[in-house]
Amino acid sequence: MILNFLGIDPRFANYRESRFAVLPIPYDATVSYQSGTRAGPQAILSASQQVELYDDELSFEPYRTGVCTLDPVEPVASGPSQMHEVIFKASRKPVRDGKFLFALGGEHGVTSGLVRAVATKHKKLSILQIDAHLDLRDQYEGSPFSHASVMRRCLEHVDRVVPVGIRNVAKEEAVFLKKSGIKPIFARDCQGSNDWIESVLERLGDSVYVTIDIDAFDPGFAPGTGTPEPGGLDWYQVTGLLRRVAAAKRIVAADIVEVLPIPGQVVTEFLAARLAYRLMAYVVAAESGRL
Repeated sequence: MILNFLGIDPRFANYRESRFAVLPIPYDATVSYQSGTRAGPQAILSASQQVELYDDELSFEPYRTGVCTLDPVEPVASGPSQMHEVIFKASRKPVRDGKFLFALGGEHGVTSGLVRAVATKHKKLSILQIDAHLDLRDQYEGSPFSHASVMRRCLEHVDRVVPVGIRNVAKEEAVFLKKSGIKPIFARDCQGSNDWIESVLERLGDSVYVTIDIDAFDPGFAPGTGTPEPGGLDWYQVTGLLRRVAAAKRIVAADIVEVLPIPGQVVTEFLAARLAYRLMAYVVAAESGRL
């Protein structure tokens, strides 16, 4: 078995010619409920071996634009702020080389280092945050680089954040929302019509970083996560949103985080692998005028 994302032939997985660079980050030092997301990247890579390479929605094979898999970012024990720097440095080269960086977590705390690297190349960057939680505390359990503070840190490098699928908010975050002007799309707002997607598009800038916390999905679709929240999104809501964003904006990088493998079950990691490949398909289709 070829140990890369999708298990593709090496000629489509070499760094120099690949459009996409997949970066595994097996890190979960700041999790505050169930630990184990450090095993998420490998589980997603393994599940991706079973993903069909032909995209039935768009009728082509996106992998042919090249999908390389980078070496995992090795965690450091010196603390979350040091890990932020490690992730930032590991992300700089593929970003500078013009690759579409697609990271696989790991906890959500990894996103700030990734966004910081992407923002060095793409100015006026905005973030589409698909998530059950706002992650807007200034610090949590003594760390400003906690998974619960990741969007606060990202706001130091981007113009705006648009959270979608939110359904659990701390009082501190509610206060910050009023000061910051951030207007989340709550999961309850996504029921019925698709008008909420128009609201997302209006709030995003032209260049978009997509961060997907797998707990944005209802636990019935993605039970393997550290902080499952009832009342989440489904596959078609998320992919429908991503397709519209890819068509209307320029998605420049992405991550999928917070996958916590459940022994004997592969539902969540397979969903994550399929979602990553589907987002790649939307990006390629948009760039080639297929959307």
